[in-house]
Amino acid sequence: MEDIPQLDADRPGGAAAATRHRGIITFCLMIATLMQALDTTVANVSLPYMQGSLSASYDQITWVLTSYVVAAAIFTAPVGWLTARFGAKNVMLTCMIGFTLTSIMCGLSPNLFWIVVSRFLQGMFGAAVVPLSQSTLIDIYPAEKRGMTMSLWGLGVMLGPILGPTLGGFLTSHYNWRYVFFINVPFGIAGTLGLLIYMPRVDPGHGMRFDWIGFFILSLGLATLQIALDRGEELDWLSSPLIVIAMVAAALCLYLFVVHLMTAKNPFIPRAAFTDMNFNGALLTMFTVGMTLLASLSLLPPFLENLANYPVEYTGIVMAPRGIGNVLAMLLVGRLTNRYDPRLLMLIGYAMLGGSLYMQESWTPEISVVYLGLTIALQGAAIGFIFVPLQVIAYFTLQPAMRTQGAALLALLRSVGSAIGVSITTFMLDRQSQYEHAELAQFITPFARPLQTGSASSRMLDPHTPAGASMLNSIINTQSQIIGYIDDYKLMLVITLPAVFCLFFMRRPPAALEP
Repeated sequence: MEDIPQLDADRPGGAAAATRHRGIITFCLMIATLMQALDTTVANVSLPYMQGSLSASYDQITWVLTSYVVAAAIFTAPVGWLTARFGAKNVMLTCMIGFTLTSIMCGLSPNLFWIVVSRFLQGMFGAAVVPLSQSTLIDIYPAEKRGMTMSLWGLGVMLGPILGPTLGGFLTSHYNWRYVFFINVPFGIAGTLGLLIYMPRVDPGHGMRFDWIGFFILSLGLATLQIALDRGEELDWLSSPLIVIAMVAAALCLYLFVVHLMTAKNPFIPRAAFTDMNFNGALLTMFTVGMTLLASLSLLPPFLENLANYPVEYTGIVMAPRGIGNVLAMLLVGRLTNRYDPRLLMLIGYAMLGGSLYMQESWTPEISVVYLGLTIALQGAAIGFIFVPLQVIAYFTLQPAMRTQGAALLALLRSVGSAIGVSITTFMLDRQSQYEHAELAQFITPFARPLQTGSASSRMLDPHTPAGASMLNSIINTQSQIIGYIDDYKLMLVITLPAVFCLFFMRRPPAALEP
């Protein structure tokens, strides 16, 4: 893999010096990135409408989401080899055209089978978009401008999942669920034409054999892991033979992949990438960021709607400060990354993230909108402070020939971390709520002092009457769920600690020393 043809953006005469029309290329890559990121969550709120239109059960319609995520995870891994073999521009154009056409297929799907197949193909073509757009931007910009460039690129990656449900709900309620997919078409065409005309071409390699064994093992491991994570909560985890088989298969395949990676002559993920301390730390950091980003985002709507009784429309508005905080932080950090040590900026981000999670531990359904907005805005800003400097540190010591592979691995770890984070926090919320319900219920007895006062409230809560028992159970349910959410936020706070320690082993990029 050391002979992969690649333009070095850091040397004079490289891509950074030779590339013209950077602004147009950046804009087209931003369109591609935002489209791919949006489609991870844009269909979530449309599932009930799809379910009725396609005559599917709830279990069946969830494959509309799962098929996209599984395909994106599987086909992210070989992006580096594909780019080296066929050229970044050829792969990117193929992915853009394929993503646009499969979006049309999704919108025109007449039944469940075709929309699941179309979503799988959409995820397959979209898998290379994020890592390729990132590595291309790194190649066409000099090192001193990468901080600002990565902040602009990060807006698409981070805002996509946040804006997806809002956009999907608007299109579904005002038009039809099929427009959730059709909206990609004009942007896909514009982005494809722009990249076709202006994206620089690098000569592809020839005679490079693909590591089919490693790819098959990793694909099977990722697919079975995703199935276990998606269906685990619904099937009660280890109580289900399907989940047990999927977990065993995932663990075995991932173990075999590590063995293959260490022993194969030419694995499709080069071993040299894992000898870089900065890159290894970035992989762990991206994994934890992925867990925290999507998990905290998935916990917020049910808390607001089920416990705080916010209307669905109002929930989207209340969540807006998270996106605003993220945008402002990324734009600010993009300018600060080349002036200050990126590790210091990431440390500030972790402090903000820890502070926001600590603030969430005090949330109750009666929380004020102002305090809620400040908390999630701080959390969005924290992700921005971590994400942008991370992109600079990750590629500082990584060989230019491995940038695309590195970007693919970072995207893969973010996807896997997001899936694991959502599954763990959902599982914890459900189990802890049940446990706390049992713990609180044991104190509700005829001898409890609040039930013996003879007041109107004690008579309303009389457990001997159906109405009183129902009201008591509702109160206990609410309190137990609040405790379950608090435990989830504590868990996410603990998850970030290993990534913080990675900062002490990363090297400082020299660009950070420049004024």
